[in-house]
Amino acid sequence: MLDLLVRNVRALTVSAERPRAHTVGVLHGRIVGVDEEVEGLSARTVIDGDGAVLTPGFADAHNHMVWYGLSLAEVDLSACRTLEELYDVVAARAAELPSDAWVIGSKYDDFVLGGHPDRAALDRAGGGRAVWLKHRSAHMCTVSSAILAQAGVLDGSARVPEGGVVARDDDGAPTGLLAEQAQQLVDALVKPYPVEELAAAIERAAKVYVAEGLTAVTEAGIGGGWIGHSPAEASAYQLARARGGLPVRVELMPASEVLHPLGANPADSGSVGVDLGLRSGFGDEFLRIGPMKIFTDGALSSRTAALTEPFCSHGGLGVLQDDPKVLRDTIIAAHRSGWRVAAHAIGDRAIDLTLDAFEEAQRVLPRPDARHRIEHAAMVRPDQLPRLVALGVIPVPQARFLYEIGDTMAEALGEARIPWLYRQKSFVDAGLRVPGSSDRPCVGVGAPLAGLRSMVERTTSAGVVLSPDERVDAEEALRAYTVHPAWASHQETERGRIAAGLLADLVLLDDDPTTVPSARISDIGVVATFVGGRCVHGAGAVRAEGPLPV
Repeated sequence: MLDLLVRNVRALTVSAERPRAHTVGVLHGRIVGVDEEVEGLSARTVIDGDGAVLTPGFADAHNHMVWYGLSLAEVDLSACRTLEELYDVVAARAAELPSDAWVIGSKYDDFVLGGHPDRAALDRAGGGRAVWLKHRSAHMCTVSSAILAQAGVLDGSARVPEGGVVARDDDGAPTGLLAEQAQQLVDALVKPYPVEELAAAIERAAKVYVAEGLTAVTEAGIGGGWIGHSPAEASAYQLARARGGLPVRVELMPASEVLHPLGANPADSGSVGVDLGLRSGFGDEFLRIGPMKIFTDGALSSRTAALTEPFCSHGGLGVLQDDPKVLRDTIIAAHRSGWRVAAHAIGDRAIDLTLDAFEEAQRVLPRPDARHRIEHAAMVRPDQLPRLVALGVIPVPQARFLYEIGDTMAEALGEARIPWLYRQKSFVDAGLRVPGSSDRPCVGVGAPLAGLRSMVERTTSAGVVLSPDERVDAEEALRAYTVHPAWASHQETERGRIAAGLLADLVLLDDDPTTVPSARISDIGVVATFVGGRCVHGAGAVRAEGPLPV
């Protein structure tokens, strides 16, 4: 007897052997068959889909789950349209807090506001409190004088980390804006976060994710650097899972800063890693270690991405996050030690460096199916495309950025470089698999259906279509959010399709994203979400005979 039978659905299987189906059977958390393969079998629970659309569970190949969960408890500044409005929001939150409490806000956009917040204005709005406002890109923040004083910036005692920028006015006084690694000056005052606080953030985020149809995500950086929240960050995921608060599958990317020499036997190829020699692939189908995350440059919105030619607005070539040799050596050492590598590289100069390192690593120790990644791959020149293919590198762009900050990026790069921006179809046509992702909370709307729509439309918030030749059809966009992330994680035989033997991660939708007009894709409703055959969202919205597995 099956545990679950879902019938009367329009199933988009994302499987070449059988693209469509109407019935799906589940036993012990896995799909046992579709249509005639399960015909005549009884089940403890039978769901009548009433013609709804069933797809594999959505996956987000690059998100920051802890960070997003923390942001849900912070002041949301994304709706602010002027600096005065932002100051009013800060003042309102400050009025609710004790005099020694921090005012923490996130997702402000200097392009929308017309500039970054002013330190003196934050001092007034916060009533002298510590005020910490995080930019939507996460590559910079603005803080009040109280924080600058605690961090040693005001008296000159602070040591700014390599790759960090403390913005100053014409008189040399700090403005309160901290970019890239300089954010560690604030981090040092608040980190490490308690594991309990991080687990609660994970649980908050997970509730949002399953409501959007997400069943698997990759957490893009834990444990160290400015992206991590605690050296024990992985234990927060274990805690959330142990108490039933983690209904989505998670792959964890340790930050490169946590890698260290292991004192391994000289005969071993691996010399760096995390304790006990754990590396990519350790774990189970629910929580596992993924690639090593390394930052090579900054972001386009903060003009800190490393370019070969200057930005059109504000000039400059951006910055590499460290000495090029250090970055290359880190990538090569991780490769030699058996890690998959996920290199954050946005500008074309950073991508050159990353590809050079991958190529050298493969010469030192060939690993034909390593599946190294370039996170964002935001500015890929035509001559870099063949190198990505030859090295088997996976580009992980975020199409939704085109809608939310595409106008800003286009202004920064100029007309000639817009065709390089967050490519999609060029990658696909070259034979690369392009997993879908959000980079949430750096993006305002991280829902997979919104990302799918942006892959199809490539429209900015101002209504401009950026590089229409890079648009893909909805079928490819669906693959990007299902089977391609699974492949990028070496899990294509475990999830990403509706086929016998795969995990029963499923999403029931109220319409078909491959046939509705593109403008309606992001409005499609998620009726129910299933992980391993368990209904983790929408139990009250499905028509079931028998007890629904939850």
